[in-house]
Amino acid sequence: MARAQFGAETSTGGEFVRQPNRFTHRITSDGSSPWPVEAGRYRLIVSLACPWAHRALIVRRLLGLEQAISLGVVDPIRDERGWRFSLDEGGRDPVLGIEYLSEAYLATDPEFQGRVTVPCLVDVRSGQVVTNDYPRITLDLATEWRDLHRPGAPDLYPAPFRAEIDQVSEPIFRNVNNGVYRCGFATSQEAYEAAFHDLFGELDRLSNRLLGQRYLVGDSISEADIRLFTTLVRFDAVYHGHFKCNRQKLSELPVLWAYARDLFQTPGFGETVNFDHIKRHYYQTHEQLNPNRIVPAGPDLTRWHDPHGRASLGGTPFGEGTPPTGLSLI
Repeated sequence: MARAQFGAETSTGGEFVRQPNRFTHRITSDGSSPWPVEAGRYRLIVSLACPWAHRALIVRRLLGLEQAISLGVVDPIRDERGWRFSLDEGGRDPVLGIEYLSEAYLATDPEFQGRVTVPCLVDVRSGQVVTNDYPRITLDLATEWRDLHRPGAPDLYPAPFRAEIDQVSEPIFRNVNNGVYRCGFATSQEAYEAAFHDLFGELDRLSNRLLGQRYLVGDSISEADIRLFTTLVRFDAVYHGHFKCNRQKLSELPVLWAYARDLFQTPGFGETVNFDHIKRHYYQTHEQLNPNRIVPAGPDLTRWHDPHGRASLGGTPFGEGTPPTGLSLI
């Protein structure tokens, strides 16, 4: 069996089994947790390369939470100690004062020995990690933080559609979001092929679902669309080649390619995509997959701005809300 990129997360059958999230506290508005919603209290730490972190970045932007939740961005290249703040002056996060995200993890749990992940929300006062539970982070930003949303912010997790959003999102996570990793980090032919068929089977089902509707659930963008987008936007740049997800490129799947361009061209999406960070992270940190660490020159990224034609299917990006304007990434 081939050597695993992440040995602790690889089964005896060669399947990649993602580690559970270590910190799962919630930040709530009703006093039901020790962590109250409070502007300026928490710092969102992300990598612009990471699809899980990208979800939180998009939601923060769409909801206008930039002033309420500050943002720290790690270097796309990890070293032996993990995610580092080498993009900041002096190599330290200017708010938390740390060089590595692992410092916040160990300040929270001195016995932590797992893989340090993004996104996470860190309590600025104590320097401790409140949560790295990426599925819950975005749902809570959409619901618990409502009083701090910008005027006209979209409802990304509307109560009447929550059951359907959850139902649609579960196979997207299993077969697409995590499915590309199951392909890329498989260490046996059997594990790889099982993941490959799950991935493209789900993409085919999603193509059929989106053939006659603009968004996955309802008539406006929801949490489900954000979760799918962050994988689709990385597909041709990294997953198709680097992770051997090569039945087709995204640009060869007409419905999903148009759908992804529709989202990319929607305010709050495309401006949060950093293809430089994405490509350098994947191709230069997975030494088992790419030992020479050569970053491909392609694909042609200008095509993301091609007309998508999806508006004819009805629906508006933000429902009754308005698009975010005049906002910076940081």
